[in-house]
Amino acid sequence: MARSWYAFIPGGDPTDIERYWKATIKHSCLCGDRICAVYATGEEINPDPPFSPNMLKYIKDALITGQLQPQFPIGSQKYVYLKHY
Repeated sequence: MARSWYAFIPGGDPTDIERYWKATIKHSCLCGDRICAVYATGEEINPDPPFSPNMLKYIKDALITGQLQPQFPIGSQKYVYLKHY
């Protein structure tokens, strides 16, 4: 399955795939207090439903820590980015 970047549309549940739209430009997010973008499976306007258990964990961990996820191992592919609003 192909992965794409999906930008989070603020104002809703960050675990709801309907709140993410496929990004057409590269995001400039890193860390913060709100979800910015996720790297998820899908080829349509929204990610493929449902989010995997790992993606849900990464989203929740990102909101708790304010850090890119997964944090470990160092240098691993990051799937969740945040930003300050």
